[in-house]
Amino acid sequence: MDIFKIFSMFGGLAMFLYGMNVMGEGLEKLGGGRFEKILERLTSNPIKGVILGAAVTAVIQSSSATTVMVVGFVNSGIMKLSQAIGIIMGANIGTTVTSWILSLSGIQGDSFLVQICKPANFTPVLALIGIIFIMASKSDRKQNIGTILIGFSVLMFGMETMSSAVAPLKDVPQFTSILTLFRNPALGVLAGAVLTAVIQSSSASVGILQALSATGQITFGAAIPIIMGQNIGTCVTALISCVGAGKNAKRAAMVHLYFNIIGTVLFLIIFYTANAFIHFQFTDGPVDPFKIAVVHTIFNISATAVLLPFSKLLEKIARMTIKDGADISGFSILDERFLQTPSFAVEQCMTLATNMAYIAKDSFTLVQECVAKYSEQNDKRIIENEGMADEYEDTLGAYLIKLSAQKLTASDSQKVSILLHAISDFEKITDYTADLVFTAREKRDKDIHFSEKTRQEITIMVNAVGEIIDLTISAFSSGSVALANKVEPLEDVIDRLRNELKSRQIRRMQEGRCSVNQGFVLTDYITSLEKISDHCANVAAAIIELNNENYDVHNVMSHRRNKDSYKAMRESFNKKYALPASVSSSAE
Repeated sequence: MDIFKIFSMFGGLAMFLYGMNVMGEGLEKLGGGRFEKILERLTSNPIKGVILGAAVTAVIQSSSATTVMVVGFVNSGIMKLSQAIGIIMGANIGTTVTSWILSLSGIQGDSFLVQICKPANFTPVLALIGIIFIMASKSDRKQNIGTILIGFSVLMFGMETMSSAVAPLKDVPQFTSILTLFRNPALGVLAGAVLTAVIQSSSASVGILQALSATGQITFGAAIPIIMGQNIGTCVTALISCVGAGKNAKRAAMVHLYFNIIGTVLFLIIFYTANAFIHFQFTDGPVDPFKIAVVHTIFNISATAVLLPFSKLLEKIARMTIKDGADISGFSILDERFLQTPSFAVEQCMTLATNMAYIAKDSFTLVQECVAKYSEQNDKRIIENEGMADEYEDTLGAYLIKLSAQKLTASDSQKVSILLHAISDFEKITDYTADLVFTAREKRDKDIHFSEKTRQEITIMVNAVGEIIDLTISAFSSGSVALANKVEPLEDVIDRLRNELKSRQIRRMQEGRCSVNQGFVLTDYITSLEKISDHCANVAAAIIELNNENYDVHNVMSHRRNKDSYKAMRESFNKKYALPASVSSSAE
């Protein structure tokens, strides 16, 4: 084997690993976070968890990715440790799909059906389709499909290149002598574990073993312990990911490790004990990619079947290893692990941002009660909400910045932009509700009372602002452009209410029907209400314009105000929130 064959082998390995990475990213983007949502919601029993774990891993082609995601779920409190165990076991089964796909390279035959199944014959067609999708389509979905096809083609080409490059090793005595060392189960397990730990993928390490099997020098006896070790090595990814995580996340990673270690020990004990009595002849025979896939599958299915009934025991061992500690924080659903699956991370951010919006709404409701009749309890809650909103903005903002640095689809990028604008506006709403608390305190301290007519007028504006908050939250949480379109017409009406209420108050002050203190307090009140509606309009504008892929908050509505539909909505809100006629002689 000359130096150029060595270059070719490492080049093939590089293409193989790169193709697997590209294909995995494409599959994840195509899923758009749906796989993670399925894992999150449908894990009511262990068997269902195994099936789901296997299915999701088979699709995204990475047991490590599935396990790391599960560790994140457990860390954030989305999933219980008991639910995670089934998924972790299923992920081991799902990863065998990759080895079956790679085994296609070893099929033999002259028929057309066999020939078309050989990767060397069909991957060029897939690569051509993939590059057409990527270059000619503007659809995210088609581009992601193209990325998957290109990744798969590069992966298979790398596999073929490796196999061709290592084939001459069958005539190298030193290579054969090295392989005989791996017939020792301990060394074989260690070699498989180290290789997988280094490249962080059991699918890739199995693929490398399948490529090396092209030499014809790897026997069943050497391959079996290496495959066992590969399953242990894949646990390293989850163990690394749980550093700095909560106790349950660490327990989930330990369950993964214990499952693979116990499964490996049991399998090897049973196999070598049986071999001592029966003397399996096939252990000395050469192994090929297809047979490696068979061994890989049998081991993972057998280990799951044997250990699934003892899932509670695995959980107990993990809890004994990782003792109880402090509880997780409220922001734990923004787990750093989710950054590797951006679509799901975006959904987690949407969940927290929606919570933030409801905090703002809660503050608005409380402050109206506080202005009408001062309450220290409500005062305290509103100020606490304002501090909480600040924390939401800081934490969410920092996470969204990290998220924006990931490889996002156009849709996810739009959502991140909306979120970055929305959390600022929701925080500002809580600022204005806090300002209204000071208005309520001033009203109490100076013993200021509004007349019945003034209270009726203010109630109309308060109801309008309450509706615009509800519309904004509904539009934001659902992403509905139709609901967002209703916000700006209502904001126009609230602007009109502010101006008219100010004019009426000034007239009352001039006529001596209310004091200066009453006038100033009322002006502060209606100004804060109007500012709240401004920030609701900002959120709605972002939703509308970003769905049109052209963000400009200040100009988005200027092109719509002359439309008949806009005028009709504004007129409807004008009628709904019309002020009663002002009578100058009325006592205030």
